[in-house]
Amino acid sequence: MPTFAANLTMLYTDSPFLERFARARASGFRFVEYLFPYEYEPHALARALEQNRLTQVLFNLPAGNWGAGDRGIAAHPDRVAEFRQGVARAVEFAAALRVKQINCLVGKRDENVPLDEQRRVLVENLRYAAHALAEQGITLLIEHLNPYDVPGFMLVTPNAAFELQAQVDAPNLKIQYDIYHAQRTAGELAATLQKNLARIAHIQIADNPGRHQPGTGEINYRFLFDWIDRSGYTGYIGLEYAPQGTTEESLRWVSEYGYSL
Repeated sequence: MPTFAANLTMLYTDSPFLERFARARASGFRFVEYLFPYEYEPHALARALEQNRLTQVLFNLPAGNWGAGDRGIAAHPDRVAEFRQGVARAVEFAAALRVKQINCLVGKRDENVPLDEQRRVLVENLRYAAHALAEQGITLLIEHLNPYDVPGFMLVTPNAAFELQAQVDAPNLKIQYDIYHAQRTAGELAATLQKNLARIAHIQIADNPGRHQPGTGEINYRFLFDWIDRSGYTGYIGLEYAPQGTTEESLRWVSEYGYSL
């Protein structure tokens, strides 16, 4: 049986963020994730988790100025100090929230910097972050994003993420495999999962087109969930989609597919 986690950045967005925890619990969720915790006090987030009997499974490293278009800073030579300060800040939040996985969005291509230099800095920063997180028993993740939603992103296919993982060569560096992004760039979902299962520590989902809930697009999630289950995957599956209708209405697929939260 897949273990689903509500992505509180994408779901229940008609409620203020701290009220989404209670709505997730009311829907039946036991696990949650979201992009960033940093605009809130750690104790306020920890209290929301505890009051609603929820476990947080994931958040991202600081990714720069999101509103200005940043999608990570790990590949930017002029922001190394900022990146490493962000690692320390993430470790503090992880301790307060008891989170054991932190995702790194690597950032966009900077045409003013040689590509080889960006790649060198990225590898060095990931090695630094992996070591710092390993000391706390935390897994570092990297994620591929499709270039249609995020033009210029430096990891646009699962294979690019796997190659970077091998280059960094850190035992606690794993892949966050996002099925929506993978479908938009590479396809071969089942085969990729089967071949690379040991390298994948977290899965996220949305259908395509539209990035809505399973059953609204072209991806055969009934097949994929069964495939993932039979593969022996024991991690979480984050529901990182934009609901059609209310979030509660969008969750009907869970019982229709024979699952529970």
